[in-house]
Amino acid sequence: MPSAETLERFIACVERNDHIEAVEQFYTVDSTMQENQAPPRVGRDAHVANERNVMARVKTMESRCVRPVFVNGDHVVIRWVFHFEWKDGTATHMEELAYQRWEGEFVAQETFFYDPAQRQPR
Repeated sequence: MPSAETLERFIACVERNDHIEAVEQFYTVDSTMQENQAPPRVGRDAHVANERNVMARVKTMESRCVRPVFVNGDHVVIRWVFHFEWKDGTATHMEELAYQRWEGEFVAQETFFYDPAQRQPR
């Protein structure tokens, strides 16, 4: 179960748009990340590579946690709102729920739930 301090540091890191740092600091080496019902990505290195790919296309980004954050033992649910301004001039606004299973102070498993129609740039 993550401590309240660890969870707040994780959220602050994401809200600073330090997504790569958040993955490097707060995920287990063999963690999984899954987008809706897609096959999960496995391993922190794969998560970092995915984040680098996304961030390479971003001009500006806003990341915000919508509280409350729900914690029940090793399980955490965070509601996120993201606004991306892409380098190609389009924008994407997304809301998602992140359902996480922590092992101590690290995320071991995460599934994102969102409407995939939101991913279409405007």
